[in-house]
Amino acid sequence: MAAMAEGAGEPELVSIPVTPRGLSTPEGMSTPPVRRGGAATSGAGTPVRRVVEGLRGYLEEVGHLTRLNPQDAWLPITESRSGNASYAAFHSLNAGLGFQALLLPLAFPALGWSWGIISLTVAYFWQLYTLSILVKLHEAVPGRRYNRYVELAQAAFGEKLGVWLALFPTIYLSAGTATALILVGGETMKLFYQIVCGPLCTPSPISTVEWYLVFTSLAVILSQLPNLNSIAGLSLIGGATAIMYCTMSWVLSVSQQRPTAVSYEQVRSTSFGSSLFSTLNALGIIAFAFRGHNLSLEIQATMPSTFKHPAHVPMWRGAKAAYLLIAMCIFPVAIGGYWAYGNMMPPGGILTALYIFHGHDISRGLLAATFLLVVFNCLSSFQIYSMPVFDSFEAFYTGRTNRPCSVWVRSGFRIFYGFISLFIGIALPFLSSLAGLLGGLTLPVTFAYPCFMWICIKKPERFSYSWYVNWGLALLGTAFSLASSVGGVWSIINTGMKLKFFKPN
Repeated sequence: MAAMAEGAGEPELVSIPVTPRGLSTPEGMSTPPVRRGGAATSGAGTPVRRVVEGLRGYLEEVGHLTRLNPQDAWLPITESRSGNASYAAFHSLNAGLGFQALLLPLAFPALGWSWGIISLTVAYFWQLYTLSILVKLHEAVPGRRYNRYVELAQAAFGEKLGVWLALFPTIYLSAGTATALILVGGETMKLFYQIVCGPLCTPSPISTVEWYLVFTSLAVILSQLPNLNSIAGLSLIGGATAIMYCTMSWVLSVSQQRPTAVSYEQVRSTSFGSSLFSTLNALGIIAFAFRGHNLSLEIQATMPSTFKHPAHVPMWRGAKAAYLLIAMCIFPVAIGGYWAYGNMMPPGGILTALYIFHGHDISRGLLAATFLLVVFNCLSSFQIYSMPVFDSFEAFYTGRTNRPCSVWVRSGFRIFYGFISLFIGIALPFLSSLAGLLGGLTLPVTFAYPCFMWICIKKPERFSYSWYVNWGLALLGTAFSLASSVGGVWSIINTGMKLKFFKPN
């Protein structure tokens, strides 16, 4: 009673913890004061209402009701959470647009004009829909952020099945893409050198393998940037250079005289089986041009998230901007490239066709600049595609030692990864022959798994519109993946595969 009497004039201000058990309050933020006294104990009193409103406002502004893993503060993907919509756009553009877009005209000879454009349009909006699903599922469960694709797969499919379904495709999309970037980047550096140096450097004093080594050394130096947010500038450079060389490749192609023997007749195979597998191969080329879904959750993990400002809002804003720019690149490349070269398109894509058919018609400076942009893009893409592998290395180390990686340990991991990727590319050059088979196994990451995850986590009402759409797309994506894998096997059997070790082209 005495205490109540003392507090009747001016209730005492005390702090109470507002963080529920197992949840995190941002570092450095004090808990809001709560008035203790007779007035505060009444059920309908104004002070109580103010306290409740204050708590609600506090949690909306700064409340991260997310169970935090202390290890996340040590890992390169989640080490920095200062990302924003601009960073999301840079990373999404860098991850989603690359040298695969230059191969899109190769799909049109088997599909023809109409079906080629229809297939490209359907694939674009399909992958855009699955990307929106991944963005929404990042914080689908209250109190949990799924910062990596495998984590979301485990939440949807179960611990063991999720790893079994998602681990290999995501590793292949990261490590396999990094190896491909070394090969493409090294070969493009060689072409750039030959164009700039001209007849004086024929034959080239530097071998192709040595160019691979030069590219890998540059990529390893850039990989010393510590975390995903720190490479935002590189992602901006990678996205900008991809836009520039895609635009230059189709503009230069359509502005030149077309080859005299150009034809747009749809390629007809002698048998139904050959025609079917040619069509599947063309659809696979279109599907493989859309990449980056294996990195979307990781990009979103770099952003702060509160009740009032959830991370999915800036992430989706940045992703929409990035994929609008991607559409402005891939459609002109596919349509303009096929118009310029028709069925004469070489296996290397539109940039190779430009070099073969118009190498003497275009100034050496302009052609060299185009190849140099490809090199810059490959160096930038190497960083973002390698980041999940760096994250896995450091997660294993910190899990064993219970302390963050030192600068030397982190640097050692990245040097090891860069040169082991180089070794695989040189030692096993025939892996490119398996691209159809392995690529088919990774298609569900983009076209099927997100729909299955939405069904498992969100559980839409049976026979509702959402239920039908996601089941339909998920099953269709799975069937397409299996068909592409079978097509890859048929291609290996039909064309043969020479097992050459340590003999890159």
